[in-house]
This record gives sequence, C-alpha cells and structure tokens, in this order.
Amino acid sequence: MNNHEIMQIALQQSAIDCSCSPWDFLTVTNHVCESVASDSKKERCYLQLPHLCSLVSYGANIVASGRASILTDIGHFINQAAEPSDCFETPGIYALNRILQKEDAAVCFMADYYLPDIDAVFRFRTQCPYEVRILGPEEFADCYTREWKNALCEKRKERDMLAAGAYENGRLIGLAGVSADCGTMWQIGVDVLAPYRKQGVASTLTNRLAREVLERGFVPFYCAAWSNVKSRKNAVRSGFCPGWVEVIAKSRAYIKHMGYEV
Repeated sequence: MNNHEIMQIALQQSAIDCSCSPWDFLTVTNHVCESVASDSKKERCYLQLPHLCSLVSYGANIVASGRASILTDIGHFINQAAEPSDCFETPGIYALNRILQKEDAAVCFMADYYLPDIDAVFRFRTQCPYEVRILGPEEFADCYTREWKNALCEKRKERDMLAAGAYENGRLIGLAGVSADCGTMWQIGVDVLAPYRKQGVASTLTNRLAREVLERGFVPFYCAAWSNVKSRKNAVRSGFCPGWVEVIAKSRAYIKHMGYEV
C-alpha cells in the first residue's frame, strides 16, 4: 500500500460518511449534499448518520453534509469564506452556530484526522526504553479502565482488534489500541501513565500498531482535538501526516447530555 492508495481509501470513506462522491473533496468548488442514512452500514461506526450538519475539508474545499432544511444557509456560509479554513475556526464557527440555532443545535466536535505516511512510518526508529508487546483482544480484556480510555472503547469492545503495550518489569505503563471503525480504516488511540511520558512511549506504540494494521491490509488513522497539542505532536512523530479536518454539529439535547449547556 502506498500513500496514494491510502488517500484514495480515505476519500472513499469520507464520501460514504458525507453522502457524496470521493472526487467532491478534491475540487476547488465547495459541495453541499443532504446527509442520508446508509443501508450498507459502511460509515464510521460512531457517526450516527444522517448528519445534522458536518463540514469536511481535505484542504482544497469544503464538503457540507446535513439536513435539507439548513443546507441552503450552510451553502451560503461556506461559499462566502475566503479560505476553507475560515469555516473551521472563529469567528466562522459563531456564524455557523447561528444557522444551527434553527435546528436547536450547535457545533459539537472539531478534530484533525491524520493518515500514515508510508516512508515515515517505516523509517521510524524506536526510542522507547521499555518492552513492547502486541496484544490480542483476550490479552487486553481487563484493560477497559480509566487509564486506557483513549486506547480502548468499552462501548464498542467488539471493534477493538489489536493493542500494543509497553511494560516495565511486567507492569503495563502504556497502551495503544486500534478499533475497526469501518471496513477499510482502523483508528488508533493511545494512553501512557503520567510518570512515563516524554520518553517516546506513545510514539513507539502508535507507530508499532500502525505497522501491524498496514501489514493486515487496513489503513490506520489517528484523530486529535485541535487543542490537544501533545496528541498532534505524537501523530507526526509516529509517522502520520494531516489528512482532513472535520466539524460535526449535534442537537442541544445531545450536548447537554454530555454535560454542557450551549
């Protein structure tokens, strides 16, 4: 698998998630499309289609996917921006939230997504001073605890396929896990206990797991909140590069259930 093939797979997945064509992400023209539920269930498992509103950009333009009732307004919003990036940061987000008020909704999730750079992934040299083991589901079955909440997902245990663990004298001190979030792409998350950070543990585990996923014929991907500088640095150190950005809106009731008033 090469970088071009990885990008094509990512574009195809984004097209499924956004109810559009893979080529829509590569034009200089923005695209607006009604989001629909997928009968094939090939979308990323955590997306809950149809979208109320989703903005996705691979850099060239914006693809907006959402409810028909607000698509005209969303189209005006993204087309008046000088650059695609303007719609993914303030004050653009404030303008988007005013549109979303019509559906009693607001921006909820904003994230950077990273794809592996094949050369960088396989050029990586381990700096972690600890023993690293590849684990199967039966070996990390007892790790669904607070310490490893980014590496593993208790709500979707059946999708956690592999993990890479770092050990000191037999004690688990770092864990990266990978979830089969869709048919072609597996997402990596990682946690390291506080006393063992800044020692190359996170990047070593992330990189090792990325190699394992690639060798199995799937595309590993990595997600980080824009404000999570440590996680974004880890993605780059591990051999990943920026792939796309995404904003997803949710109902105010959904956001309130998360513990926030908007």
